[in-house]
Amino acid sequence: MQETIYQTFSAEETEALGEALAQTLARAPAVALYGDLGMGKTAFVRGLARGLGSRAQVSSPTFAIVNEYEGPRRICHCDFYRLPDADALFDIGWEDYLASGSLCVAEWSENATDAFPEGTAEVVIRRLDDADGREITVRLC
Repeated sequence: MQETIYQTFSAEETEALGEALAQTLARAPAVALYGDLGMGKTAFVRGLARGLGSRAQVSSPTFAIVNEYEGPRRICHCDFYRLPDADALFDIGWEDYLASGSLCVAEWSENATDAFPEGTAEVVIRRLDDADGREITVRLC
């Protein structure tokens, strides 16, 4: 597993990092995002989508559970925060999304770690001691 650590100091920098890593992360069947509230997970996905050629308006899927963004490769942006358990993934069609060839990106992945296929990329976003800074760890299999 290859691990790289980045630092960003604004939502714009986090978004730009997502854009810069888009082609690398797109090689994975899914991207599991980890991080507390307000860490920049959606900003990262906004940049990722732009880097993959999507012109979609990326927003948090917290209430929709899944947002889909069209582009050269469709992105299924999921939020596992409000799921009662991993079994609820069947209700949202998680396996169908994975099988479709879309890049499946899930926020709050810690709520369903067993749901990800082999080769999933992991992105962990943590607050640095500096309140504005973020440490973003990217793990590729």
